Formats: sequence, C-alpha cells, structure tokens
Amino acid sequence: MKTIPEILSENALRWPDVPALIATRGNREEMLSFSGIEKAAANFASQLCSKGIRRGDPVLVFVPMSIELYVALLGLFRVGATAVFLDPSSGMRHINACCAKLPPAALISIWPLRWLKPLIQGLRKIPRVFVPPKPSQEHVGSLPGGPSPEDAALITFTSGSTGAPKAAVRTHSFLIAQHQALHNAIQLEPGERDLTTLPVFVLANLASGVTSILPDAKISRPGSVDAGRLARQVRRIQPTRTGGSPAFYQQLATEPGSLSNFQKIFTGGAPVFPALLQTLQTLAPSSRVYAVYGSTEAEPIAHVACDEIAPDDWLAMRSGKGLLAGVPVAEISLRVVPDQWGQSLKVSEPVAPGESGEIIVTGDHVLKGYLNGEGNNETKVILSNTIWHRTGDAGYLDSSGRLWLLGRCAARVHDQHGTLYPFAVECVAMSFPSIRRAAFVSTSGQRVLALEGNRIITNAEFDEIKRAVTWAQIEMVCILPHIPVDSRHNAKINYPALEQIMRSKGPKFK
Repeated sequence: MKTIPEILSENALRWPDVPALIATRGNREEMLSFSGIEKAAANFASQLCSKGIRRGDPVLVFVPMSIELYVALLGLFRVGATAVFLDPSSGMRHINACCAKLPPAALISIWPLRWLKPLIQGLRKIPRVFVPPKPSQEHVGSLPGGPSPEDAALITFTSGSTGAPKAAVRTHSFLIAQHQALHNAIQLEPGERDLTTLPVFVLANLASGVTSILPDAKISRPGSVDAGRLARQVRRIQPTRTGGSPAFYQQLATEPGSLSNFQKIFTGGAPVFPALLQTLQTLAPSSRVYAVYGSTEAEPIAHVACDEIAPDDWLAMRSGKGLLAGVPVAEISLRVVPDQWGQSLKVSEPVAPGESGEIIVTGDHVLKGYLNGEGNNETKVILSNTIWHRTGDAGYLDSSGRLWLLGRCAARVHDQHGTLYPFAVECVAMSFPSIRRAAFVSTSGQRVLALEGNRIITNAEFDEIKRAVTWAQIEMVCILPHIPVDSRHNAKINYPALEQIMRSKGPKFK
C-alpha cells in the first residue's frame, strides 16, 4: 500500500506546475505547485532529520491552516514522525494533560505560541523547537527512508470537555483509506479548485490532484468569519467547489453572489438542516449541494445531494421523522442496533428498517482505537473479530437503505411520554425562516424547546412553531439570545451547557 508522501511524489511528476495550494496573505495570493510542495516537504524533512527527529517521534504542531502547515505536515510524513494536534485555546491544563499523555519530541509553532513555551509546563519540557517552514527555504542533507503504512501519521486530541482528553490515532494506511473514501464520496477530480475549511479534505485534495484554496479567514471560528473578505477571495481566484461547516456557509451566504459560481458545495461536520440546504441551492442554482455525515473517527459515513431529496422527504423532516443523511458510502459498513449508549453493547443485531437505535460503523477509514486504548471501552466493540465504532448518534435506516439521523444518543429525552431524540423536534423548528438555532432538552423533568432567532420572532411565528411541535408534547418553549454550540464547528448544540444556562439563569418561558 502506498503512503501519502509516495502519492504526492507521483503527483509532483504528473502535474508539476499545477497549483497544489493557494493562500491569501494581505492583498496578494501565494501559490505552491505540486512539484513545489514536494520539494519544500523534502527540504523540511531533511531539516528535521538533521536535528535528530526520527521515525515514530511525536511532534506537536501549533500552526494555523496555511501553506506552511501542509509543508510541515508532509515533511513529518516523509520522516515517518507523527504530527500531534491539540487545541491550544482549551487552556494550559489541557495542553499539560495532552503533553503528559504523549511527551512530544519537538514543537513546530508560530511565534506567539513559541513565546508561551517557557510559561507552560507541558511545552517547557519539549527539547526541540522548529519554525514553520517557508517553501523557499533550502536545506542540505540526506532524505529519510519514509514511513510504513501502519506507522502513526496523525494524532489529534479531543478537547476533554466531558472528561480527560483522548487521542485519535490515524495511521498512513488509514489516511489512504480515508482519501479513497473521500475521493469517491465528494467526487474529487484533478484540476478542480477547492475552497475548503476542512483540513482533512486538503490531504485528500493533494492526493487527488485538486488545488486547495485556503480561505482568507480564521477558520477556528467558522461562525464569525468575515464574509466580505471571503467573497473578494472567491471573486479573484474563482474556485469551482467548496467544503465547510454549516456555520461557515451561514456566514458566506450573507454576501450576495459569493456562492453563485460554485459547481459543487459540500457541507458537514455538524447537522445540516433542510433550510440551509435549500438556501445554498437557491444561492448556487448551477451547483450540486451535498450534506456529508461523518465524525472524527469516521469521515465520511453518508451523504445526500439536495436534488436527491424528494418532496415526501422534505415533508418527513418537517414532521418529526429526523434528518436525512443519505445512503452510507460504499467503503463503510453501517448498522443500527438497539440504543445502549452509556453501557456496554450487549445486543448487536440490527433493528428492523424504520426502527431507531444507535449507529455503529466499521471500515478501513474508521478509527480502530485511541492512544493507549483510553476511550476504547466507550466507543469500540468487537463483533465477529471486527472492530466497530459506536458513533454515539441515533438514527434509523429506511426501506431504501438511506440513513436518517435523530441526534446524539446522550441527548435523548426519556420520560413519562416515552423516548424522543432531539433532531426529531429541532428539524421541525429549524424549517422556520426566523429560527437560527433550535434545541430540544429536558429541564426539571419538563420537555423544553429553546429557540434562537436570526431576527425578532413575531408572536404569530412563535404560535405557529408551537403548533408544529404539538405532537412532541413540548411543555415549554423559550427564546434565548444565544444557544451554546461547539467551539470547533460553531454549529453543534452543546446540550450540557444549554441545560446549565437554563437552570442557572431561568430564561423567560412563553
């Protein structure tokens, strides 16, 4: 099996002058061709080796999404070292905990974080520090032999917001399997120009001969990017396709004409509700708009195009049937089993079509375990000598084999009325144009629907929403100025934080 560095070496010969990466710095674009990134990565690999970095060494990377990031990453791949990522915004305690679990052999960092190194215990112990490589830099030295397919290529730590951080380990063979699954699922074609905010998609692009345009935005907060700057970048470079989170497109959609020339639009990483799909299709009438379902441990799992959704499907989503995710990709095996989230999986036989349960998946691009096995007990199960991943999501398969999502298993509400999952209710509320976010929770034993408007919600609209969810036996509906969401995609509801807000601040119920 080939590795990503081997594929990129072939691509450098096949398309030497084709742009591999385009980034905007100030008012000008910077470009690195496929042959250029091959040379720059080889040079950085030589530099790493000259400073004692060897195959298997974990190297902590603090570099934002940029040309320098991918040169550094590919240089590490060539050495056979492991790139380690964590979220520095999670604070010193998180950084220290991650470094204690996996002590880095080196740090590659931009200047502000290099300045903090002496002040943070976990970083202070790192023996070597590298500046993010500039593509123009030349280094003399022999090149390493490279990794084997089963070497760890990437390790990413979770935020640890619900406990100790755990580390997802991706081998080189995993990245190749993920590339192949993405290549087919999101239809990567050589010569395309892709504006993407999703870092893993850039690796798939590089392996497929697709030019990646790095957005002129701080993508760590996709829900607050500068739509004007992005629109100007789009007009200058004219990408043909784009991939990003729902929050990213909600921002970009506010800039007239910014989406009209795309041929393919892919959105995922968080729930893609019907209203957003329809908005994107309206703003980009000549484009095919897709919702992609996946997770850190398995990307992609399923996808659906807006034009594949029939009128009955739209009606079902507005009537409490959940969120259509589409047919699972060919490279994955998926089952819906009885919901046993929070306990060991004792029943592994699939439920009948149309019956809800928890979603489990397996395949070559599905993560088989975490660093040191920490987290495996909660999310991994062995069935017939095969490791399956418990996604933690609830859903069902319809008679056509399409997957419908119902939300997180941990967010289900089980009370005297029965069991109800959040997407069933939220999908209905999100179909109203005045609603920016909706969240269904249980507070003090009562079913509550929280709403956040993108404008003032009139009394008539409020009453209409309440009538639309009467079947869900909602006991209270409230309007909040802000519903908390995840920090990564700015789109997934943070249910524990929401419940805490509602308990502590006592919002005004209507």
